[in-house]
Amino acid sequence: MGSLWVVAEIGPDGGLARISAETATLARELGAGSGRAVLGIVVAADPDRVAAELATYLPAVWGVADPAAGDLAWSAVAAGRVAGLMAAAGASSLAAAGAAADAPDAILVGAGPDGRDVAGALSALTGLGVLANATAVTWTDAGPVVEMSVFGGKFLTTSAFSGGRGIITVRPNVVTATPAGSTGTVESRAVDGPTSLPAVRVVERVSEAGAAAPIEEARIIVSGGRGVGSAEGFALVQALADELGGAVGATRAAVDSGWIGYSQQIGQTGKIVKPELYLAMGISGAIQHKVGMQTAGTIVAINRDPDAPIAEFADLMVVGDLFEVGTAVLDQLRSRSG
Repeated sequence: MGSLWVVAEIGPDGGLARISAETATLARELGAGSGRAVLGIVVAADPDRVAAELATYLPAVWGVADPAAGDLAWSAVAAGRVAGLMAAAGASSLAAAGAAADAPDAILVGAGPDGRDVAGALSALTGLGVLANATAVTWTDAGPVVEMSVFGGKFLTTSAFSGGRGIITVRPNVVTATPAGSTGTVESRAVDGPTSLPAVRVVERVSEAGAAAPIEEARIIVSGGRGVGSAEGFALVQALADELGGAVGATRAAVDSGWIGYSQQIGQTGKIVKPELYLAMGISGAIQHKVGMQTAGTIVAINRDPDAPIAEFADLMVVGDLFEVGTAVLDQLRSRSG
């Protein structure tokens, strides 16, 4: 019987990326249901910290140290090293490590920018197919069955690999990251020989000064749309987010108008979020935006149009001027915290 492998990414703080914790949780559940061993793989210049964090989610983790992962594009280095481990999966040196060392039936990676690059490079190196942006994965006798949202979230499809094996990228925020009951083992692994991919040199790294916490991880999001009207209008959105201890989000229309940065865009072409509370201000609720926030715990919308599409899926719809309603809410919040 084969195994399931999870290729983990490094987050902005140098620890385990949240999307990888979610992917590991899904892989662990699939492993329990299918009877397959689950293995986590961390490729980094110094994999120790991330490997230790990943071991709180998975029973076995391999840390592959490669100095090039710190200097070159991580996705190319990681794909080469994982492909090397797969090629050696039948060797006695790996077989001694147990069932997790078996050639994987599925490789799971987060569907972020780096994860997508890893999946594409691994596919080219191994010949395995890719099913992208999974919203759910189940296991059958024929292998993994992947659910995907298509056509802007209007339809759900299910797909499987013709050969029963392949690579799956998992959409952010479709799984709640949950640590395992016990911490797994961590081992260091070496991959002989150079990577078979050309080196991709990183020529520049840019950090946004004063950047807010990633909205994908926010428990509360206050989001503005076209109805906010201007960059100045987002001052109220920001004030509400600050008072609630949350983050600011936006629709594509607001971003395209230059009122707020792309890093805050939520929707089909932006971020996928899953906060406990989503406060939508001046947002119509078009399907492209709904795709990015529909899994929020509670959705509260403020819109002057009672027939706006967001009324169909919001838990609470307040019909009125967003500035009047928003200011009243802000005053109430401040009076309670004062």
